Amino acid sequence: MRAYAFVHTALFIGSIAAIGATAVARTWPDGAPPAIPDAGRVAAGDVARDFESLYDERFPVRTFGTNVWAAVQYLLFREGRPGVIVGEHGWLYTAEEFRGWPQAQARIDAHLDLIASVHRRMAGSGSALVVALVPAKARVYPEHRGDETPASVHDGLYRQARGALLARGIMAPDLLTAMQRCKTRSEVFLRTDTHWTPRGAQCAAEEIALNIAPLRAPDTPMQDFVTEHGAPAAHAGDLTRFLPLAPHFAALLPAPDTLTPSTTFAAGQNDLLADTPTPATVLIGTSYSADPAWNFDGALKTALREDVLNLAESGHGPFAPMRRYLESGVGPRARVVVWELPERYLPMPDSAMPNEPSTGEST
Repeated sequence: MRAYAFVHTALFIGSIAAIGATAVARTWPDGAPPAIPDAGRVAAGDVARDFESLYDERFPVRTFGTNVWAAVQYLLFREGRPGVIVGEHGWLYTAEEFRGWPQAQARIDAHLDLIASVHRRMAGSGSALVVALVPAKARVYPEHRGDETPASVHDGLYRQARGALLARGIMAPDLLTAMQRCKTRSEVFLRTDTHWTPRGAQCAAEEIALNIAPLRAPDTPMQDFVTEHGAPAAHAGDLTRFLPLAPHFAALLPAPDTLTPSTTFAAGQNDLLADTPTPATVLIGTSYSADPAWNFDGALKTALREDVLNLAESGHGPFAPMRRYLESGVGPRARVVVWELPERYLPMPDSAMPNEPSTGEST
């Protein structure tokens, strides 16, 4: 027994020593020991800090340990880091669609009031507001959630919010029904990403265009648009960053989505420097609208048959871009403003939104 303990301890110490030696060697540039440092830098602690920085960066066990723990969480408990919900069949969801936020109903009411105030301000300036309320991925694809259930505040949130907007006279196309219909033909959300697919963006754009059509002036010229598609490529969704399995256990990650990049431009538009009138339709929103990977603005141009000024922003939530738009003075010149707004932001406190202030009721 003592011999076994001795061998076990020796092997453990030997392994740690070997790993430590490897880590030290990896801190040497090009595998060679560094020159003897200046005594002043040693005394000031500069050498120790430099070594510590390189050691943290290159220590082989650090990444391996992170990967091991992530693999244990993922395989045994079907969990990732806070921020992701691991579903079935390789589907991932943002935890924001499941979380029970404090004072959620009060936040929903406050954000609906904020939307109504934006609507009144735009109406007073002659602009029509169209709220493109994007349904939660967990709502459109509940069949892949497994045992995970969103908090009760999310029950019926889409219908509740859309109904409240319609009751206040705010146009809000039914994107939930449209996307449920479209998903029978192709996926409208990416499996490993928070966002919709280009087909989901197109589905939403077509539904929005049907609602905007009555607002079009009789003399509005129609314009045709052409969409060019690139080669399909693997797309590792933004939610995979909550599964730190690479590089040692990358094979455990859900299979990447396939994304086909696309670009939309006006048919017959050869002179990119030619003067063009300011579009009468403006798009405000989040990365669902701003990221060219989904080509939502292109789909909207095609469905409307008119140009669209895309002022959406990534990484700022839905309210900050609208505030900046109103402050810019562009609003009164727009005939229609499409405000793309994911439903999951309605119950969130403003402090939890990207780059949002602690209070967001003012426009």
